[in-house]
Formats: sequence, C-alpha cells, structure tokens
Amino acid sequence: MSRLKALLLAGTVALASGHGAIAQEVVKVAGIEATRVVIAPPQTELARIIKDGLSSAYSSAQKGTRAYDRTQRLYFFYGARHFEPLWLTEDANGKVAFSDKANAIIQVFRDSELEGFRPSDYITPDLNPAAVGSDPEKLAALETAFSDAAIRYAQDAYGGRVAPTRVSSSWTIAPKRINEAEMLVKLAQSDDPARILNDLSPTHREFLGLKAALAKFYDGNVVDEAITIPDGPLLKPGMKDERVTLLRQRLDVPEPEIPETSGEDVAVDITYDAELIAAVEAFQTRLGLPADGVVGPATLGALNGSAATTKEDIIANMERWRWEPETFADFNVQVNIPEFRLWIMDKEEIHYTTRVVVGTSAHQTPVFNDEIEHIVVNPYWNVPASIARNEIQPHLMANPGYLNNQNMEMLYGGKVVNASAIDWTQTNINNFRVRQRPGRGNALGRIKFLFPNQHNVYLHDTPSKSLFARTFRAYSHGCVRVQNPMEFAGALLDAEPDLSLASLESMFGSSERWVNLKTHIPVHISYFTLRVDEDGTIRSYGDVYGMNERLKTLLAE
Repeated sequence: MSRLKALLLAGTVALASGHGAIAQEVVKVAGIEATRVVIAPPQTELARIIKDGLSSAYSSAQKGTRAYDRTQRLYFFYGARHFEPLWLTEDANGKVAFSDKANAIIQVFRDSELEGFRPSDYITPDLNPAAVGSDPEKLAALETAFSDAAIRYAQDAYGGRVAPTRVSSSWTIAPKRINEAEMLVKLAQSDDPARILNDLSPTHREFLGLKAALAKFYDGNVVDEAITIPDGPLLKPGMKDERVTLLRQRLDVPEPEIPETSGEDVAVDITYDAELIAAVEAFQTRLGLPADGVVGPATLGALNGSAATTKEDIIANMERWRWEPETFADFNVQVNIPEFRLWIMDKEEIHYTTRVVVGTSAHQTPVFNDEIEHIVVNPYWNVPASIARNEIQPHLMANPGYLNNQNMEMLYGGKVVNASAIDWTQTNINNFRVRQRPGRGNALGRIKFLFPNQHNVYLHDTPSKSLFARTFRAYSHGCVRVQNPMEFAGALLDAEPDLSLASLESMFGSSERWVNLKTHIPVHISYFTLRVDEDGTIRSYGDVYGMNERLKTLLAE
C-alpha cells in the first residue's frame, strides 16, 4: 500500500470513529471545567508538512481578519486528525490527483456563477494537481488550499460574502455562520458533497426567483424582454393614448375584440378601458401606490422598474437574502425600507400590511432583526441627544419658552426642571434629557411598538398623516412610522389571546401605559430593492440610501 493511500485510509478511519471532527476536550482545572484545543501530533512526513504549512499561515495571518479565522479553524481541524489529507488520491503509477469527491466539489465551484458568485474565488491557481508532482510541500499546500476553498464556498453560500456592517455600520443583522470543522467532515463523509454545498443556499421563494432570473442572464436571455412604457401626460380612464398597447403587453391584458370590417384595415383600440384600468389598480395596490388607476410618474417608474434590473442588482439582493434567517417564525413582522411598507406574515401568508415612513438619508433606518416585546400607549417621546443638541438647543437660545410650546419638558437627574430659567448660551444641553409629554401632537402619536435594540429604533404612530399619501416616504429620524397603527396593533394581537384592541384603546389618556407581550414577535427590518411576486415577476424599488450600489461595489472587489 502506498504512503498516500495509507494516509487517506488513516484519515477515513479517524473520521468514521467520530474523533476526527473534535479538536477540543473538556478538562478540569482546580475543580473547574474548561475546554482546551487538542492538536494530535502528525504521524507521517506529509502530515508534518501539512502541519508546518498551516502553522505558518496561521501565525502570519492578521488577527481579526477572515483569513486568520479561517486558517485557525483549518489548523484545529487538521490538528484533530493528525494533519492527514482528505482530498488527494493517487493512481497505481503514483500520480497524485483530486479524489472523486473533490472533483464533485470543483464542479460546484465552476457552476457558482448561478449562485451569484465568481468561480475564480474558489478555483484559484493553487488548486492545480498537475503542478504539484510528488513534491511533499506542494502536496500539503494543495490539500489545505482545497479545504480552505470548500470552507469559503460553504460560508459564502450560507451567510453571504460581505459582512452587513461593511455596507453600513447600522446594518447590524448577524449573518449565519457554518461550523467549519463539521462542514469538512460532512463533505468528506458524504457520497454527494455537491448536494451538501448546494443545500446551504436559501430556499426562500424570493431567493429562488432571483436565482432563476440570474440564470437567464447566463443563458443569454435578459430577465424577460423589457417592455418600457415611454413618458407622457397622465393617463386617465377613458383616454386614448398610443402607450395603451404597451401597457396591455406589460400587464398581460389582452386586446379587446374589434369586429372585422370587410375590405377595411382593422384598427387597434388604444382606449384606456375598464379591464386595463383594473389591471393597473391591482398593480398599484401590490406596490403600495395609490390605487387610482391613473398612470403617472410613480406608476410609470414602477412599471418600468424591471427594465433597469441588472445582473449586479440581482446578485446584490441575493446576497442580502443570505443574511436573513434560515427560516422565519410562523408569525412575524417584516419592514422593507425601499418599499416603504410593513407586513405581518402568518405562515408565509400576508396577515396584514400597511404603509410606513422610514428614516431620511441623514437619519437612516437601520437593518437588523429583533423581537417586539412591549406596546406603549400614550408614549412619551424621549428626544434623542442628537436632536436635542442640533435642533432643540438653538430654539431654546432664541426662545426660552420653546419646550412648553411643544408640550415638552426637561429632566435633570430624573426630575423635571424649568428650561426657561437656564442660560442656553452657556449651558450644554447634553447634561439634560428632553421628552415630549403624551397627548395631541406627540411625535409618536398614541402608540408605539418596542423591540429594545442598540439603535433605539421602533415602530410608532405619528400625527403627520399626510406623508403616507406620498410615493417617496423617507422622512423620519430613523424610527418607522406606521400609517394605520391601531389596525396594525389589532392584527399583532392575534398572537396575544389575552389582549385585545379594545383593551389598548381603553388606555388612551394622558398617562403613559406599558403592555408587556407574553409572546415576543420577531421583527425583520430589511433593504431589498428587488422583490419577486408569486408568478416570478420582479418588482424594482429605489435605492433610497444608496446601499444597494454600495453592496454591488463591495461584491465586485
């Protein structure tokens, strides 16, 4: 038996015994249990070389980087199995090559464009058995480079290539992480390692829809032949307009039947009729636009949105889906910032939906996941320090009675103080806390929905109802304003059988009242510029904060 075959056999035995996947053991130190890393000594020359190569890479990598974490895990993984190879084999003549399992994984790398990846990120120049020959150091480098590529692909497929915080420091959604040692063992033991890697990608319907659209680009077909409707005057019911024909094609509404006239050409009816109006209204409703049947700039932009969809847009939105939970709770709340809309989902069905107002570009609504734990009726508005400093203090300097005019009060050490008695030209407002009392005109309206988080962001009512009539709705200081908060509360309480909308309404008054939910409801604030309908239609939304472009740039690095 050749040395390499013996090494591979030893590795297989280690994996089959179940000990090869564990690089840690629990020990007692002074009576206290602790975990230590176990590094099994290499038993062959090739294993020693693998160890030396990994050790060198581990020690030279910059701490805190992805390369450092990956190299550390590889070192621990191979250390648990005496640094024996997993992916190499040799024929009767002693020629070294990749094993069948390694070749199956390489095919996944080659097909990775269909997942929105770059094959060159995984099939790197150092994965070339022909260039290795019998040089033991090169064999060791080839072995560990392949494991490194497999781990990199698995993590990219499962949790994405770019950390959300690289896009924005306020995007604190936590990407999913694989257990790298367990993944290597699964791949080595499986008869179908390609399936294991392919199964790591999201299975959400919208992700699969984007993936199908991406495949059309690589098939040489753009995502459907784009039907672009030209600009023009407002298209209102009953009008005649040449664009009606294109509008029918875009919404898949058949042309009305026109009786044939013997000996004459049959004219095309370009009347904006009831059937087409109904299709436009349904389209507007789906996108959260005013369902008035009038085709104006906002509706026209939405109709033409998919025409601007690029391969890079699809890939960026697929990346963001990889950041989302593997599965969503049966009952959850979702907010999509570019869409300016909120949903309550119940077993993947829309239980309730309404419009929202999100943060401005200067005060962006963050992207993260949390759980709604409290409903607050008649809330105080605790003014953020930045608003107090930048907006309220200048008013106080000009008018010491400003807070009373705004139904606000100032606190110091937890006690209300008279703000008008303070010289604001000499005093720093950061030493105080400002809040707006409950009541008519309160910035949070009559109710807010709390999911305690580092951003101090929540869902709430608002007295500024006129903003919901606008198509573009990025006007808040970062929190999410809900158009119909009491309807939303009633739908939310379907998960809380001991509470009712009537019980919340009975609390209306001048005193803040807190309701603690027995069932915490997951809330997901996301940033998707492309959404996929049940029929596969892609809807495009504006990149309100420019973050889709930012992610596209990062993915291209």
